[in-house]
Amino acid sequence: MRIVIIGLGTIGKTILKVLSSESHTITIIDENKDKIEELIEKYDVFGVVGNGACMGIQREAKVRDADLVISLTDSDELNIFACMVARKVGAKNTIARVRNPDYSKQIAEMKEDLGISMLVNPEKDTANEIFNLINLPSIVQAERFAKGRVMLVEIVAEKGCSLIGETLISLGKKLSTKVLICAVQRGTEVFIPAGTFEIKEGDKIHFTSDANTLGAFLAEINLVQSRLKKIMIVGGGKIGLYLAEQLSKNKYKIKLLEADKAYAEELAEELPRVTVIHGNGTQHELLLEEGIEGMDAFVALTNIDEENMIVSMFANKMNVKKTITQIKSDDLYGMLGELGIQNTVSPTHVVANRVVSYIRALANKRGSNVLTLSRLVNNQVEALEFFAKKQGKIYDKPLKDLKIKENCLIACIIRESQVIIPDGNSCIQRGDNVIVVTTHKQFDDLMDIFA
Repeated sequence: MRIVIIGLGTIGKTILKVLSSESHTITIIDENKDKIEELIEKYDVFGVVGNGACMGIQREAKVRDADLVISLTDSDELNIFACMVARKVGAKNTIARVRNPDYSKQIAEMKEDLGISMLVNPEKDTANEIFNLINLPSIVQAERFAKGRVMLVEIVAEKGCSLIGETLISLGKKLSTKVLICAVQRGTEVFIPAGTFEIKEGDKIHFTSDANTLGAFLAEINLVQSRLKKIMIVGGGKIGLYLAEQLSKNKYKIKLLEADKAYAEELAEELPRVTVIHGNGTQHELLLEEGIEGMDAFVALTNIDEENMIVSMFANKMNVKKTITQIKSDDLYGMLGELGIQNTVSPTHVVANRVVSYIRALANKRGSNVLTLSRLVNNQVEALEFFAKKQGKIYDKPLKDLKIKENCLIACIIRESQVIIPDGNSCIQRGDNVIVVTTHKQFDDLMDIFA
């Protein structure tokens, strides 16, 4: 596909990094000449220096031939206008980063008129992810496939979890609820486990489950937690605002700590059902004074990763049931597990995953069979949902008789209304949707996983 990226900030660079490893023709536009030259040297891309909303610059970047234009500058207005210009010039699809809550509400109703195919709001999308983690307290991360019927879930094998010490073979005999463990992270290592793989305390386990039986499985392995009710949020930026608003609508009790006095007063007016506290949420005394020990969940959303890490470690020490930490820098992820920080969110990764999934869906219309894509374990593993539509010799044969490439696992088969957690005797039929978990990249078709 021909893709143009306007604005090479943190999110733009992350999306460029992901897309440059795939077979796309990419052009980047930014007003910073040094940044363009650096990225041209680093990646196999074309570059144009200038204002991405200018028709002349877009013509120079050959936007008329683009399958997709992604505008990710810091200005909502520029992103909206750049997409309007791109559609006028001839681009087939556009994505705009729009962060202002007032704009988001209006543009959702005006997307077609403005020539915008998709909106991304890093802060709102991140708030939605945090909300889901609070609603599912036993879970570190959850992805949905097959229109929500299949869950790909991450949990931690904490002390008391009945998975510890078991192999995948022994679990298959003991568990009455059927799931399929498809990836395990142990320290910095990632495994696509075989039947003899033994689970150890502290492992991060990714498994597929029928959405309807997920609760029963968590109960069976002693990982069900009671509903979280009292939530403390440190940092009242856009993510904090979106999250507090969503939680308050769902009858959670929220305390929001914001260091800026004037902004705290604005938040108090905008969030009448939220207790807004003016104060530095990284101060030990204030956290104790506001009752951190009695909280069910703690969410660290300051703009400084190190501050978020320190206050999250303190919340863990105070035995808060669930701690969620915003981490923007990829360089810090390697040490988080050692520090006891399990639940993390990154606005950059959230948006990058959404954009890449959208691109895969576009590619599906052009011949690729990827319906949904999610990246796991700090982008080391991909979970892909394929539509089995091409002719092939794999259909109606037991999986145990098929030769599947190393580090590939068929995690789920969806056949009409039936969700199948497969074993060696399961078969793929033409017309099925098939979820594959793999460390390989750039698979475009189900047939790619077979040797």
